[in-house]
Amino acid sequence: MSGLMECLIGCLIGWTVTGMNYAKLNGYDIANGPGVRVSLFVSGCRHHCKGCFNPETWDFDYGRVFTFDTYQRLDDLLSFEHISGLSILGGEPLEPENNKTLTVVCKSIKEVYPEKTIWLYTGFTYEHVRDLPIMRYVDVLVDGPFIESLKDISLQFRGSSNQRIIDVKASLERGEVVLWSDDPVFERRKW
Repeated sequence: MSGLMECLIGCLIGWTVTGMNYAKLNGYDIANGPGVRVSLFVSGCRHHCKGCFNPETWDFDYGRVFTFDTYQRLDDLLSFEHISGLSILGGEPLEPENNKTLTVVCKSIKEVYPEKTIWLYTGFTYEHVRDLPIMRYVDVLVDGPFIESLKDISLQFRGSSNQRIIDVKASLERGEVVLWSDDPVFERRKW
């Protein structure tokens, strides 16, 4: 049994993992965070942003059921040294139907792969989700709904200018939003 699977079993004690579907699991992603990453696109979203690049993921039943085999595949993909971390997108990862399962996933990944970063994309704002248990395991949060009128294809790692790339650990420590430092557009802005 792999380290991630052993950790997962330990993490599941005391948790009720709900059924969650996912649309896609990519082993090599260079668009949704720095370096080469694994990306997990979950199913289910109530935001329904106009112009969403993934509207099929709004349906909670879309894709496949997230199972122990999916955990094993995540472990296999994350085990490579050249993989920088995991990016979780959707759909909406922080919908109640997805949040509990993803909290367990993120906790187990951080315990087995502490050097890997976890990026999470959400249509909610940081202020709305900062107290969720999953935030203890997320390194970077890309927050805010996609707003088609603010779409800007030159932005790094996000689709519209209202979205922020937030350093979650630093934000939790300081009690205020701290933007991710490798983002020159946001370094010039005052929030």
